[in-house]
This record gives sequence, structure tokens and C-alpha cells, in this order.
Amino acid sequence: MSNLNETRARIRDCPDVSVIIVSYNTCEMTLACIDSVFRETQNHPFETIAVDNASSDGSGEAIRERFPEVHLIASTKNLGFAAANNLAAREARGKYLLLLNPDTVVLNGAIDRIVDFAEEHPETGIFGGRTIFGDGSLNATSCWRIPSAWGLMCRALGLSGLAKSSPLLNYDSYGGWARNTVRPVDIVSGCFLLIRRDLWHALDGFDESFYMYGEDWDLCLRARQLGTTCLLCPAAEIIHYGGASETVRADKIVRLFRTQALLFHKHWGPLRARAFVALLHIWAVRACLTGFLSHVLKRGGTFDSARAWLDVLRRREEWAGQGEI
Repeated sequence: MSNLNETRARIRDCPDVSVIIVSYNTCEMTLACIDSVFRETQNHPFETIAVDNASSDGSGEAIRERFPEVHLIASTKNLGFAAANNLAAREARGKYLLLLNPDTVVLNGAIDRIVDFAEEHPETGIFGGRTIFGDGSLNATSCWRIPSAWGLMCRALGLSGLAKSSPLLNYDSYGGWARNTVRPVDIVSGCFLLIRRDLWHALDGFDESFYMYGEDWDLCLRARQLGTTCLLCPAAEIIHYGGASETVRADKIVRLFRTQALLFHKHWGPLRARAFVALLHIWAVRACLTGFLSHVLKRGGTFDSARAWLDVLRRREEWAGQGEI
């Protein structure tokens, strides 16, 4: 406890990094995340800004009670991930902003390590780390390639899932790379994303058209247009459980597909976007049929999974009919 108190005492008026955490009904996970930030960040002065998106599980009150030094912004409505981060960033004072999901745990000084890494690479503006699941296995969602027709087709046909370690068939998610080497990447996940604050302001933060999902993809794509790059630091490792704030499968898929359609229209124009959206439709049809067949043939598939994908197809206008932003 003494080390934790010393860490709290070291938080100065000019922090090196502002840690931003946006929570929604993840009380216990959020508290564990914040605790790990204080426990594992010993070398760089930091501030922590938490935005609670009108949680109904007492998250805001619990954060205020257990961590009075955290700057808590308790929203009266769910702003979404993008708007909530933008709100927190306007009050941040650090040279760097670190976006950190509430369903994460900082390991082995990961924040200190990624800030040190950023200082060693002043030519780069955005940094990511290595994410693992709670059992220690690799969570490969820490970074992605720019969406491609080939990669999306492989996902639509189920090839990426069948050959996760293939750099060819699992192209868009860097298949076969264990995230254990320093490497430029196209997109860093917003679950653990460090960005120079001046670059954040130059980009005007997240595009709030992306309510949830995709805002990190859009941010990194716009950063590329300014001539900066993203770099992965394998020494900065966290646990990312994933999906803690959204449990309805069909709703999550619809949100993800809607985000993809918005990204396609914004960055590639209507013709290419329509082709990409057609691949999303093929993906949903294939997943629905696979789910039904697996259930009927008793090969491990569940009827609930097939029914969720059928719901996605029925709600096609919610994602395919979004048009341009």
C-alpha cells in the first residue's frame, strides 16, 4: 500500500501522460483497471481521467469513493466511446494521451514502457502495445491492417478464422505475428492507444460519427494522411478481456458492420464502399448458414449463434443503408 500511496503523491501538475478511461456498466473491471494503472506506473508522472457513461451499476460512485485523485466526469447520458474520450481529452494536460479500456489490466509497468518507447521514437505519433487474454494467450486485436478487399473477402468466406496463423488468409489482422517485435502497423486499437497530445488536437480527436467501434481506425487513417505512423511496442503488455460492456451478440455485430460501412464510405468513396458492404452481406449469410448447419449436424454450433446472424441479416438497413457520413 505504501508504494501505491507514493505513486499517488507523485502525480504532479504537469503529467507526462493523461490516462483516459471510459466506462459503461463495468464497475469492478474499471476499479481493477484503475488500480493497475496506479500500481504499475512508477516512473512517469500521470493523471487519470475517467468518464462514466451514465452507468447503472454504481461505477461513478465507486470510482469517486475508491480513487478520489481520479478526475471523474460523470455523464448523465451515454455519450458513446468517441464523444466521451473527446470530452476527457479536452481536460487532459499530459504530453501524451493514453486511451485505456476499462476491461484491461496494466502489466509490468506497461504505461512507463510505452511512454519511454514513444520518447525514443519522436518521429511517430501513435503507439500500441501487446494485449493478452486473462489466461495469458495472445489477444490479437491490438492492431490491424488497413481494410482491404482481399482481407475482407477472407473474413467473409471464413478463411481467416480457419487459418488464423496465416499471413495470407488472415491478412488484415497480421496473421502469424505474435506481436512480440517492434513493427509499424496501420491501425492501433483504442483499448490501449498512446498518442501525442498535439497530434490528437491536430486531428481534432475522434470523429463522433463513430458512436462505438471504428473511431480508432478512423483516427489512425487520418493520422496517416498527416504523414505520421503507428508503431507497436511489444514490451508494453496489458490484459484485455474484450467485449465487457456489450453482451448482445447481434447488436454488437450490427454496430461493427455499421462502423465498417461508415469507414468505407468516408475513406474509399461510394463505389468501393458498396463492394465492401456486399462482402459484409456475404459474411453474414455464410455465418448464418454455417451456424444452422453446425447445429443440425451437431458439430458444436449453437442455434443461438445462427439466430443472431439471421437477426443481423434482417437488420441489414441499419448497417448497409448508412450511406456516407
